[in-house]
Amino acid sequence: MKQASKQETATAESAQYLTFMLGGESFGIGIMSVKEIIEFSGITEVPMMPESIRGVINLRGAVVPVMDLAARFGRPMAVPGKRTCIVIVELEAEGERQVTGVVVDAVSAVLDIAASEIEPAPSFGTRIRGDFIAGMGKLNGKFVILLNVHQVLALDLSHVAELAADQLPA
Repeated sequence: MKQASKQETATAESAQYLTFMLGGESFGIGIMSVKEIIEFSGITEVPMMPESIRGVINLRGAVVPVMDLAARFGRPMAVPGKRTCIVIVELEAEGERQVTGVVVDAVSAVLDIAASEIEPAPSFGTRIRGDFIAGMGKLNGKFVILLNVHQVLALDLSHVAELAADQLPA
């Protein structure tokens, strides 16, 4: 009986993260925000978008904005490679669902990271804004930057779908 309660406690104290590579660094986002992972292709550019928005994709009839994380972090736009993909992230904000695609260099794995293995975000030494980092996960002596997806994706993208709806091929 004690064994089961220990396992339940361990599960409650750890969370699953989708880990991926971007510019040679390892990042992670909570798996509960990840809807799916798709091949990098078919992005339609939309004029007058923020620099970090690559364009939109048609995801089963829905217009989904696609953000280039590298550009969002103030780096040069990612150059697509063989392993480049789009992680579809779904967030709930102010009672509305927001679905956004995020371009990453390569998806690594889904990992369980114990709460005890997550350090607070450093106040210096990172090349991205501190409010984008939820914490630093420690895995096998290396760090995974755990992203606060609500902050990273906090652009007003509501008008993107409207602008792009007539530009997408049916």
